[in-house]
Amino acid sequence: MTDDRTSIPLAGYRVLDLTTFLSGPFCTQILADLGAEVVKLEAPEGDSSRAIPPHFVGSDSAYFLGINRSKRSVVLDMKQPDGLDTAKRLIGIADVVVENFRPGVAERIGLDVVALRQAHPRLLWASISGFGQTGPWKDRPAYDMIVQALSGVMSLTGEPGRPAVRLGIPAGDIVAGLYAAIAINAALADRERSGAGRVIDISMLDCQLAMLSYQSSYSLIARVIPQPQGARHDSIPTYRSFVAADGGELVVTANTERMWQGLCRAIRQPSLADDPRFADGATRLENRHSLWPLLERAFLERNAADWIEPLAAEGVPVALIKSVPEALEDARASGRGMILSMDGPTHKGVEVVGNPIKFTGAAMPKPTYPPALGADTETVLKEWLGSDAQH
Repeated sequence: MTDDRTSIPLAGYRVLDLTTFLSGPFCTQILADLGAEVVKLEAPEGDSSRAIPPHFVGSDSAYFLGINRSKRSVVLDMKQPDGLDTAKRLIGIADVVVENFRPGVAERIGLDVVALRQAHPRLLWASISGFGQTGPWKDRPAYDMIVQALSGVMSLTGEPGRPAVRLGIPAGDIVAGLYAAIAINAALADRERSGAGRVIDISMLDCQLAMLSYQSSYSLIARVIPQPQGARHDSIPTYRSFVAADGGELVVTANTERMWQGLCRAIRQPSLADDPRFADGATRLENRHSLWPLLERAFLERNAADWIEPLAAEGVPVALIKSVPEALEDARASGRGMILSMDGPTHKGVEVVGNPIKFTGAAMPKPTYPPALGADTETVLKEWLGSDAQH
């Protein structure tokens, strides 16, 4: 059956974004990419991520520009009665509110979630925090590296015998934003049936624990303490990186018997496939410290790029380890629309990474440049609240 639907998935939904920095803005950018109308409600000083050094386009940081496209900015001072009242009126119009205050802060500034939801039963309220709205740690501040540390993620990252390493991407924030977007979409689908909104409680730490995947199962079931793997795999000894003759690095993921045999042929050592020490996955894992030096020596016989064709010809998954600029250039050439060029009021052709979600046959909205602070205040208040809006 051909899917010929061309509607934008979240078109018509209004999202009020009360978030700053990373986890929340990343979540609401996903919703904006999917067609929701996202209004970023900022204090007069603006989202603090607008000023993160060292790279800027005009007055806005590259950091801010990467996570705030296709939104509009409204400035309100919620410390003032008029500003707080206007914020509440906007909340009454919104389908979804997303905030990443620490627990209790929304109530302290005058946004009582229980009362707001009683007044607006269809409202979805999504909270992202370090440790969730309940539990003994709920009042603690948290940032990406805090939850990477507490979740065990950092204990798994880096080389064996060396100090723990933070992941090179802000997984604590990004994963929380992803889970929040998933929950919001699920709650919107449920509201179509029930007519009722929900309160969503996303903990950055919970999300990192969920991302432990098989390592958490190994610990819970086998009672082991998973260790750093470097560029290797705890269960598959032929799933790892290698250094080639020119110092370049590549990764090989030979995780089936067919791939193992293909690997042996590609490195011109077919006899390894007949060695009883390496007869199957279990014996290869048991004897990995004998296997690895043999493979490492073999990969030193050619330059990294010269290994790609022979391994691929044998059906062995292989890739060069790319730098970020190299990966972005590959993305540009792929035709997948993963490098976006945005034109702002004063700067043209500013590039960011695009939306990975694709819908066959659907024309997605063209992304717009992240908003200047307060650029849409008058327009949004008029559209949402009418011409008599005060702020």
